[in-house]
Amino acid sequence: MSDIYPNLLKPLDLGFTELKNRVLMGSMHTGLEDRFWNIHKFARYFAERAEGGVGLMVTGGFSPNLVGQLAPLASTMNNRATALLHRHVTGAVHEAGGKICMQILHAGRYGYQPLIVSASATKAPISPFKARALSSKGVESQINDFVNAAKLAKFAGYDGVEVMGSEGYFINQFLCERTNKRADKWGGPYENRMRLPVEIVRRMREAVGPEFIIIYRLSMLDLVEGGQSWDQIVTLGKAIEQAGATIINTGIGWHEARVPTIVTSVPRGGFADVTAKFYGEVDIPVCTTNRINTPEKGEEILAAGKADMVSMARPLLADSEFVRKAEQGRSDEINTCIACNQACLDHAFQAKRASCLVNPRACHETELVLTVAPVVRRVAVVGAGPAGLAAATTAAKRGHKVTLFEADDQIGGQFNYAKRIPGKEEFYETLRYYQRQIELLEIDLKLGTRANADSLKEQGFDDVVIATGVKPRTPKIDGIDHPKVLGYLDVLRHNKPVGETVAVIGAGGIGFDVSEFLTHDFSHHAEGEQVSVSDWQAEWGVNPEFEGPGGLAERQPTPSPRKIYLMQRKTGKVGGGLGKTSGWVHRNSLKHREVEMLRGCRYDRIDDQGLHISLTDKDGKVTETRVLAVDNVIICAGQEPFRELFDYLSDSGMNAHLIGGADVAEELDAKRAIRQGTEVAAKL
Repeated sequence: MSDIYPNLLKPLDLGFTELKNRVLMGSMHTGLEDRFWNIHKFARYFAERAEGGVGLMVTGGFSPNLVGQLAPLASTMNNRATALLHRHVTGAVHEAGGKICMQILHAGRYGYQPLIVSASATKAPISPFKARALSSKGVESQINDFVNAAKLAKFAGYDGVEVMGSEGYFINQFLCERTNKRADKWGGPYENRMRLPVEIVRRMREAVGPEFIIIYRLSMLDLVEGGQSWDQIVTLGKAIEQAGATIINTGIGWHEARVPTIVTSVPRGGFADVTAKFYGEVDIPVCTTNRINTPEKGEEILAAGKADMVSMARPLLADSEFVRKAEQGRSDEINTCIACNQACLDHAFQAKRASCLVNPRACHETELVLTVAPVVRRVAVVGAGPAGLAAATTAAKRGHKVTLFEADDQIGGQFNYAKRIPGKEEFYETLRYYQRQIELLEIDLKLGTRANADSLKEQGFDDVVIATGVKPRTPKIDGIDHPKVLGYLDVLRHNKPVGETVAVIGAGGIGFDVSEFLTHDFSHHAEGEQVSVSDWQAEWGVNPEFEGPGGLAERQPTPSPRKIYLMQRKTGKVGGGLGKTSGWVHRNSLKHREVEMLRGCRYDRIDDQGLHISLTDKDGKVTETRVLAVDNVIICAGQEPFRELFDYLSDSGMNAHLIGGADVAEELDAKRAIRQGTEVAAKL
C-alpha cells in the first residue's frame, strides 16, 4: 500500500473476494462491444488496464435482450455462444491479475431503434422512436432477461455484473413520475415504481449465488424535472442493499438533463458530495464518480470519508497505467484525462469506435502498437504543439534520437491559448505530462529556435516531422485594418485590452472560446483556477443539498463584464460544428451570460461606428441590416496551414512528414493532431 495514497490504494474486502485498491474503472461504451469480431481487441483493451493495476473494471453496457439494445445489432448478452466469446475478455483480464464486471444496460426509451419499450409510451428527446409501454407480463419478462444476462456473465467468467439503474435508462424510467405513468403494481406510489430494480437485484442474487459481485448503479441525482427526491433515493438504496447488492455505485443525471455532468467545465469531484450525503445510509461499499481524474483527487475524497471507492472511467482511457504510476510515486507521469469528450463520448454517440484525444492508442491497442524501432534514426520534430509533442514523445519511446524545435519559449502551441479558457484548465495537465515525458525520454528540446531548411539538412536528420501548426486567416472585410479590430491571438496571447462591447466574427471552437474568456470576471477566481463547486452549482441550477425532485434549483444569474455578439456566416445553428456531447454546454453557457448569437451574417464593413452587418436567410436574401456599436471586433475566422518548410524540404528530397494543423488547418483539431503525430512516429 502506498504511503502517498493510503486510502486510494488500500484493499477493499467484499467478504468473498478482495479488491486490490479502491479504484473502479467505470463503464464506457467503446464500440468494441458491438461486433463479435472485435472480441480480441476488446480483451486487449481491458488486459492493458488490468496490467496497469486498477482494482475492478466494468465493461460498456450489454443489453439483456433485443428490445433493450441501444441500437440495432448493439452489444447484447442473451445466449451461451456470446458468453463463450467473452471468455477471451475475462481470461485476459484474470491472467493480468485483474477483476472485471459486465454492465447490464437496458436502454428503454433511450434506444435508437424501433423495438424499444419502457414503463409508459413516451418518447425521449434523444431518440426518434417512441417507446412501447410494457404490459405487467412484459415487465416480468424484462426482469427474467436481466437475471439471465447475469447468469450468462457468470458463465462467461466475469467476476460480477453492474446493473445500470441510472442515467435515464430503462430502470430509471420506471423510478420517476416523469416517465412512469402506470397505474398497476409497477407504477403510481414510489414503493411500486421502485419494485422493478429491487426485484431485478433480488432474483439476480438468487440466481448467481453469494460469491458474485453485483454492483447497482443508483441514480442519486436525476437532474430532470419529475425526478426522484432524496428520501426516495435513500429508500431505494437501502432496499437494493437488502436485495443482495455488493456495491452501490453513484449515477448522476439523465442524458436528457440540461445540466452538464462530465464535461471539462464541471469542477473536479463536482458530485462527490452527492455520494457523501448518501454514504452511511447502507452498510455495503459505496462508490462515487464523475470528474475524478487524478490520484490526488481520489485520495482527497476517500480521506474525507465521502465514499469507499472512486470510479474513474475516462482517466483509464487516457492512461492505462494510471494506478501503477500512482503506486510507484510517478503520478507526475500520468496522462491526465481532460474531459473533452471528443474521442470517447462523441464517438460513441456517432456509432464510431471510441478512443481518447490525449491517448489515441485507447481502444486501438492491437493496431497502434509501439514497438522498439529496429534501427535508431535521428528525428527532427519542428513545432511543439499537440501534434509535434505526440510525434516527438512517441518516436523517443520507440528508441529514436529526437530533437524537438519550437520557435516559442514554451511548449504547447495552441494548447497555451486553450488552457486560458474558463472550463478548459485541464489543458495545463496535458502540457505538464508532455514536459515530463520530454525530460524522461531525454528529448533534445530547443525552445526559442525557429528551424530552417538549411540547418536541418546540415544536421543530417533521417526524418523531419513538420508540425508547424497554423496561422489565423484574415477575412476580406472592408475596414479589416481598423484600430478596433483584434485577432484571437491578440486577446489570448498578447493580452491586448478589450472594450465593454465586442463583436466576435466566427462561431467555431475558437469563437466560442474567445467569447467564454471575455464573459468571465477573473477578479472572482484567478485565471487557470477551476470554478468552485458551489459557484458551479449556482450557475447550472443544482440544489446544493440535492433536495427536491431531481435535485434541481433555479439557476442564478451569471453576469458578464461585457456585451458580446457572436456571429457566423452560416444560417444553421450557431456552433453547430461543436462537439456532439459538449456543444450544447458551450452554447448554453454563453446564452446564460446573455451573449447574442447571430447567424447568416454578411460582414459589410468596419468603421468608427462599429461593425456593419446584413442578416441573410438560407437563400442568401437580406432580411435585416444592423450596425453593432462595438468597441472591438475580434476575428476568429479560421486558420491556414503554416507549411512552407515542408514544401521546401520535400522539394529538396529530404524525408519529411506533415502532421497536425500544418497538414489540415480546419478548426483546431487536437484529436486528429495527436493521433496523426502518434501514427507517423509509430511507423518511423
